[in-house]
Amino acid sequence: MRKVLFAALAVLLVPAVSLAAEAMRDGLWEVTTQMEMPGMPMKMPPTVMKHCYTKSDVADQKKIISRDKNCTVTDLKTSANKVSWKMKCTGEHAATMTGETVFGSDSYASVMKMKSQGQDMTMKIKGKRLGNCK
Repeated sequence: MRKVLFAALAVLLVPAVSLAAEAMRDGLWEVTTQMEMPGMPMKMPPTVMKHCYTKSDVADQKKIISRDKNCTVTDLKTSANKVSWKMKCTGEHAATMTGETVFGSDSYASVMKMKSQGQDMTMKIKGKRLGNCK
């Protein structure tokens, strides 16, 4: 269970920035993630984190989707304000994922389905730009 959660947290920023349809702006972003796992006795609390994305970060979608050298992004598609992708991670935190992100102005909403160590999970992620990085 701990490995599954670590793998999920390792890719937490995934949709946080698989943005392209409506170009993601650099700056300080607040990312709220809600994880759902079938069979969990109680709902997990959301995770909120802040991350500063530079201009070079937002220039390459695949780099933003995953910074893990053990993960490969495939089937990246953009249509209007929607981006979808598939990703496979190998090694200690092996997992397969599919995701879709819909963008608005300085915000996005994303859903990612993940399978790791036989466990399914769904992550719902919302991001909003707070302003410039300090």
